[in-house]
Amino acid sequence: MLEPASTAVARPLSGSKALLLRLAVLGPGLLVMLADADVGNVAVAAQAGARWGFRLLPLLLALIPLLFIVQELTVRLGIFTRQGLGELIRDRFGRFWSLVAGIGLVIAVMASLVTEFTGVAGIGELYGLSRDVTLPMAGGILLLIAASGTYRRIEFITLWIGLFVLAFFVVAASARPGAARVVHEMVDIPFGNGEFWFMVAATIGTCFNPWMMFYQQSAVVDKGLAVHNYRLSRIETATGAILTQLITASVLFAVATSFGAGGVQGSLETIGQISHAMIPLLGVSLGPLVFSIGVLGASMVAAIVCSLALAWGIGELCGISRSLEEQPRRLRWFYLAYVVGVVAAATLVWAEPNLLWLNIVAQVTNVFSLPLVIGFLIILAVTCVPAPFRLRGWYLWMTIGLSAVVCLGGVFGAMQ
Repeated sequence: MLEPASTAVARPLSGSKALLLRLAVLGPGLLVMLADADVGNVAVAAQAGARWGFRLLPLLLALIPLLFIVQELTVRLGIFTRQGLGELIRDRFGRFWSLVAGIGLVIAVMASLVTEFTGVAGIGELYGLSRDVTLPMAGGILLLIAASGTYRRIEFITLWIGLFVLAFFVVAASARPGAARVVHEMVDIPFGNGEFWFMVAATIGTCFNPWMMFYQQSAVVDKGLAVHNYRLSRIETATGAILTQLITASVLFAVATSFGAGGVQGSLETIGQISHAMIPLLGVSLGPLVFSIGVLGASMVAAIVCSLALAWGIGELCGISRSLEEQPRRLRWFYLAYVVGVVAAATLVWAEPNLLWLNIVAQVTNVFSLPLVIGFLIILAVTCVPAPFRLRGWYLWMTIGLSAVVCLGGVFGAMQ
């Protein structure tokens, strides 16, 4: 239900107070998009740049509208229903679909957590630090952040960590590939190549993670955003969608440039190789350092966000209270799910010598769950929100059309 308008005459807020109130709304949209620019995203973009030059750059930018549309639906549902995505799926679709959604969420989150810890381990090894040191340290930081208190406090800490991801812009700004080469490769698309289509699927998978949708809707609810916050939340989500794709494009742009002209160039196999691709752009010392800062920021933000999404989503699907504003003793299940996810992922990375390949495969698997999750969002946005804010008309059909094209392209590419 829409909140009734107050009949009292409100005093106008001063400029500083009005600005602070607006800034207080920010967080869920920017945070989930910074998390989307994670290690898996970096690995796919780097591999795409090394293997295919600038050919996948147009796709990265073309995905911005649908990324905004999908995440905006979570904002709309969170504000107008005041329920998380898991709660709505359970209430509207029943136990079977709750189970299906829960299994998909667990797979997506665990795959992402493994890739984030792979990034931490890989950067540590660049500087001679063993996984025996870096993985427990990263896991401990994540657990401390989760135990730090309310959602707003966790959000504040994570947003500051996320600023390190902007280091990738520094790398891209130093790239000078030549306009002729960029244009040539952007239009020289190898549509008949199965390997190229597999990378298309991975690129789509990096852009749309199921945990992103669970996280943002739950965060909107837990933060208590109301109807009057809707417009600013949409603007924040649009800004985040543009930002995350530009970050990804920066990695692709830098790696494609450093590999030079000449079409198909090669392949990357480790985090270290990706960092070395930055050396021609920023030098022997600065290149790997800037890259390391960006990867560590991306790893930690994505690990926090997707593990929170797991704990929130499973609680919602099972009908258990999930607000971080409640007393910790009432959220034992929440912290248990969070701890199990973090420890399991760190252990897998510790045991496996090289998991960079999983970064790409994990992103490809996302395309198979994408039609289901987007389908849930569209149906819920048509049926569960007040009539003036429902998904309808041309915007509904545009959403369905764009979603169908992207989903079909992703599934086709994954099957190559």
